[in-house]
Amino acid sequence: MLLAGTLAAASAASGHHSPIIFDADAVVVVQGPVTRFDWTNPHVYIFVATTDETGRSVEWQFESDATPILLRNGWTPESLTPGDVVSVRASPDRRTDRAHGLLISLEKNDGTILTPTSGDPNAPPLTSAASDLSGIWEQRFENFLGFYTSAANVSTTEKGTAARAQYDIRSENPVAACVAYPSPMIVAAPQYLNEITVDDDRVTIRYEFFDVERIVYMDGRGHPEDGERTNQGHSIGWWDDDVLVVDTTHFADHRSTLPGTGLPSGARKHVVERYTLSEDGSRILIDFMLEDPEYLTESFVGTLEWQYSPHLQMSAFGCDLNQATRFMFEPSGG
Repeated sequence: MLLAGTLAAASAASGHHSPIIFDADAVVVVQGPVTRFDWTNPHVYIFVATTDETGRSVEWQFESDATPILLRNGWTPESLTPGDVVSVRASPDRRTDRAHGLLISLEKNDGTILTPTSGDPNAPPLTSAASDLSGIWEQRFENFLGFYTSAANVSTTEKGTAARAQYDIRSENPVAACVAYPSPMIVAAPQYLNEITVDDDRVTIRYEFFDVERIVYMDGRGHPEDGERTNQGHSIGWWDDDVLVVDTTHFADHRSTLPGTGLPSGARKHVVERYTLSEDGSRILIDFMLEDPEYLTESFVGTLEWQYSPHLQMSAFGCDLNQATRFMFEPSGG
């Protein structure tokens, strides 16, 4: 049964395309049995059967975060089974003809409440500190919000403005083809873990999001003159005292180099990142600068923070292409 159509409220959840596809200022509340629980990436989906105000049967499709995030918040592949009666709160799709929402919370008949919120509020405070950049780090969601707002307000060239206007996130989002975001977006991916390994001739940065691995060459080489353009580009680095400087060029074309903007990566795109360990060893401060004269009229700069998280474990992502494209399809009901 559909309990409420639309309630004025701020959504507690946010997917990677939620500000565009979903209405974060509205909430739908849906009750009914689970018909399917798809534990796959890049998004977990929950299907719930209900009836609308006319008595017509409708199957709602609720999108949540990826499996690594949900695992750290108490979910498992067995959290839901078909037939479980649940009450779901979600931000609805802006296209009101779709029975589609972004999960805020889910309550089971036994009173269990599941949410995609990152972090355990009852977790003990972190007592260990990092002595260098090596280790496991988490990009906290609250730090991502400022990045997202700034990215939405970048100043674009005429070509960049046209690209943004023509972008359809439902059909052109590279994530729907299991193509990872390039830097700086991959660095900012909220709620995911990242691992840094420091060797004499290279620094390796592994991202839980899309299982991306970047090699930063520290052996003094430059960028190749006619090198291959790849999704994550070609990175070289050096130490400025204790600060790791990463310089990246040779990015392949990408349809959304910043979240939700639709701005492509141009052939002259250039990103510089500076990684600084905080004095107490609890965080890495990451200053970044993005230049792309083909699409941006000025550099996009900002600072991100990764939180030291040695108590957490990286999980495989394993993007499922069929699941990635799901939000592009029209549902059969609603």
